[in-house]
Amino acid sequence: MAKVLVVDDSLSVRKVVEKALEGRGMQVLSAASGAEALERIERDRPDVVICDVILPDKDGYQICQFVRKHPAISTTPVLLISGVDNGTVQARAAEVKSDEVMFKPFGVDELVRKIDGLLSSRTNGATATTNGAATTASTAAPAISAPSTAPPAASEAPAVAPAPASASDASDRATLGEGLKRRLEELTSTPGVRFAVLADREGFIIETAGELTPGADEVAGALASCLAEASNGIGRELGQGQLLGTILEYESGTLLLHAVSPSALLAVLLSDPGALGKVRYYVRKAVPELARAL
Repeated sequence: MAKVLVVDDSLSVRKVVEKALEGRGMQVLSAASGAEALERIERDRPDVVICDVILPDKDGYQICQFVRKHPAISTTPVLLISGVDNGTVQARAAEVKSDEVMFKPFGVDELVRKIDGLLSSRTNGATATTNGAATTASTAAPAISAPSTAPPAASEAPAVAPAPASASDASDRATLGEGLKRRLEELTSTPGVRFAVLADREGFIIETAGELTPGADEVAGALASCLAEASNGIGRELGQGQLLGTILEYESGTLLLHAVSPSALLAVLLSDPGALGKVRYYVRKAVPELARAL
């Protein structure tokens, strides 16, 4: 099973990529910062690294440089992700020898195709290297030297020492993810509620629950993002601050939107308008816990 490391400080991006790749039978590791990414790379040796260019402490170019200078994993494919599409990003990516660059927003299918291609090229490269090594071995005597007792050169030493076991980190992330899912499922168990979608301000889906038709979660996430952006602008002009919530009434249902944090929004679709008051009460109770889990 291929191991893919996803490095992004946005929980929603990590969740989107995780769902897409686990559905293809890949093992997904995640990191929310540059320091955590370096520890993961050193400890877990992923087959592919997907890394956002902008991180809280380091940047994606530094992560790529770490991989390229590491004597044991220098050929590991690195895919950089950027929210800015310009020549500077392309030039820096080429300078640090990243394998691919993708720009947000991107489609999940496009991401999966690129990762499949990177994994395929890695496998073909390894096969070619193995065959080349076998040919060399058959025509020349193996050169085996005694282990060196001298300390490694500074340029070859890994930048980060191996970190302790990550069982607690993985457990914490799993607990947070389960908390989000559980809270949304509690909302959708309320009579009259069809589904609940948690999305970030860019429209990426973080978590869902309930009866979702194909594509409904993406529509709800995009709608929540667009409305929040427009409404926040109006709020600032009127001196009322950021949008906390809004209600949209349609012919066959009511959509309740509520801010969860500065970076996330909750969309709840009701099939019974009579349940609106009760659902608004439950949403307000759920928001603090959802915010903590994010």
